[in-house]
Amino acid sequence: MDVKTGDMSGCPFHGDAGQRGLFGRTNRDWWPEATQLDILTEGGRSANPLGESFDYAEAFNAIDYTALKADITALMTDSQDWWPADYGHYGPFFIRMAWHAAGTYRTGDGRGGAGSGQQRFAPLNSWPDNGNLDKARRLLWPIKQKYGKHISWADLFILTGNVAIESMGGPVFGFGGGRADVFEPESVYWGTEEQWVNEGVATRIRPDDGAALENPLAAIQMGLIYVNPEGPGGDPDPLASGRDMRETFARMAMNDEETVALTAGGHAFGKAHGAAPTDTFGDSPESETLELQGFGWLNDAEEIAAGNITTSGIEGSWSNNPTSWSHDYFRLLFKYDYELTESPAGAKMWTPVNPDPEDMAPDARDPSKKVPTMMTTADMALKMDPDYRVISERFLNNPEQLDDAFARAWFKLCHRDMGPKIRYMGPEVPEEDLIWMDPVPAGTAPSAEAVDAFKEAILASGLTVSELVKAAWASASTYRNSDHRGGANGARVRLAPQKDWAANDPDELGKVLAKIDELRGDMSMADAIVLAGSAAVGHAARKAGFDVTVPFTGGRGDATDEHTDHASFEPLEPFADGFRNYLKTKADVKTEEMLIDRAHLLGLSISEMAVLVGGLRALGAVSGNSALGVLTDRPGTLTPDFFTNLLDMSTKWAPVDGSGDEEYVGTDRKTGEEKYRATRADLIFGSHSQLRAQAEHYAENGNEAQFVGDFIAAWNKVMNADRFDVTHAKYHA
Repeated sequence: MDVKTGDMSGCPFHGDAGQRGLFGRTNRDWWPEATQLDILTEGGRSANPLGESFDYAEAFNAIDYTALKADITALMTDSQDWWPADYGHYGPFFIRMAWHAAGTYRTGDGRGGAGSGQQRFAPLNSWPDNGNLDKARRLLWPIKQKYGKHISWADLFILTGNVAIESMGGPVFGFGGGRADVFEPESVYWGTEEQWVNEGVATRIRPDDGAALENPLAAIQMGLIYVNPEGPGGDPDPLASGRDMRETFARMAMNDEETVALTAGGHAFGKAHGAAPTDTFGDSPESETLELQGFGWLNDAEEIAAGNITTSGIEGSWSNNPTSWSHDYFRLLFKYDYELTESPAGAKMWTPVNPDPEDMAPDARDPSKKVPTMMTTADMALKMDPDYRVISERFLNNPEQLDDAFARAWFKLCHRDMGPKIRYMGPEVPEEDLIWMDPVPAGTAPSAEAVDAFKEAILASGLTVSELVKAAWASASTYRNSDHRGGANGARVRLAPQKDWAANDPDELGKVLAKIDELRGDMSMADAIVLAGSAAVGHAARKAGFDVTVPFTGGRGDATDEHTDHASFEPLEPFADGFRNYLKTKADVKTEEMLIDRAHLLGLSISEMAVLVGGLRALGAVSGNSALGVLTDRPGTLTPDFFTNLLDMSTKWAPVDGSGDEEYVGTDRKTGEEKYRATRADLIFGSHSQLRAQAEHYAENGNEAQFVGDFIAAWNKVMNADRFDVTHAKYHA
């Protein structure tokens, strides 16, 4: 990884612990006694009470935004007896809530982040690093109840963090709404460890024994958002902590300057809590008893009233002005020497040597008392790591630069997983286009006459169905519904780094794109690439005897190198794409599971995944133009031959020697003659009972027309997955 830019390569399914499952430890592993609701979602039944037709964008735009912010602002100083506010102000608490909602985002697969309000559900609601944030969410409940469906929990978390910063005089760059809630936990790979960070689990980066941070993970230990504030594995080594910070923040899309700004800006407010040993408190929300109604950790009223609260275990504030934006964080960090001490909870922390009385902080519950400030090992890294120190000293001497850098980094932290800016809603969306938003210039939809002329020209160009389909798939299938990046809009498939990805067969892709560019006229390249592939699909369907037209919606724009943060697109490279039967290298996850993962990122159902695999094989759209999985003697014709021949009992399958069980040969049972070659991503449709049910359906006589129709529908879904310029345009008129 280039830790300066966040450029990360390496297989997202590769680790150092042998073969792992796609989702690692699950909620059922952590809480086996918890009530399970899976039976009620069988058959595709949704847990969403708002229904499929609910339009959150429309609901959000009808809200009284000014009144909402006023209510949130009033809450900041409306201290509740059942969870009194430190210093009489909930602002720091809500900043932590928003930070931890957004901070799970990682670039490796785009998962995590604040986009769907997952902090409400296990495992995140019970991560040790999220200790006592159950109280923050309950403090917000009256506001959520008042505004109802007009504000999602996901948006409310982030907006509340923004209002908290504003209420304490801090700089804010803007806010974009548009995050819609989900109503069940999302399946995300958080790791394989069987213990939480506070239970002795090893840090994931251990240079002495060669352990590295497994992709796509970003946190250093199980149950952390970023790094262990005491230091790697609890070792108070600031330089090693700096190493961990650089790695994990880069995987969360932050460079060194953004990392320093976020740390300093966030720690300008509030305090850490380690007033008492953790063994005096209760379990996490998912582990607690029924009568506690979803509360966990600390629930004893006397302990709460006394301020005996422990979350991280570290005790104290970073600043002498913990509820006001100031530049005291760096002033104190560089003014004093710090000595290693322990909190009342036994956590390692750093305290200033002989602090001046004016540099001491008020007690969180008794403003008449003064207590020393502190720094964590992670804070000390900003002073002791050479690269971080240069940035920290610059911010110390130029505080206005910190103001701007923190505001921008906070905005990025909270919005990185939202995708293009057109998805942002509300009156505080900033005017400035930022490179990490993957901006694309507006396009113009071609006329019907131009569409017809181009389709005729491209089909007569000498390019094959396979070549045209592969180019369109390479462009569109980069889309990730986790963070809404990638996709065909912008035609970045013709720019670095995508044009050189091995999965895209670069030499062939260059030839196809050159011909498309030659024939497209005034049409954007983004539209022309999709239209060329769709024209080829329609041609293949007609060859199969079905007179169909593949839908096409134009209007995509073309991005340039200036619109593209090249390094940030590296994590989108497909190391496995079962739809094209592509596998860069054998990974620690089964190849068929990587197919499922890619289908999930594309937002596909089981049926959509199955029909796309079957159709792409029939079209010969296989990486490297190999014969793997092309189970037909008429490639380029849109038929269900893949399923028909996969299920043909006259064929016997066996692993190819030396392939590591990745490649298989199908031979005639009677003659032993070789008939086909296939991969695990092919044979899973005959082996797995649910996927075999899909294959059997499409292989049945009489279902050929449905196969063609379903393939075209799924194809169109992928080609238009990123068309936010269409789906969100009415909210930005």
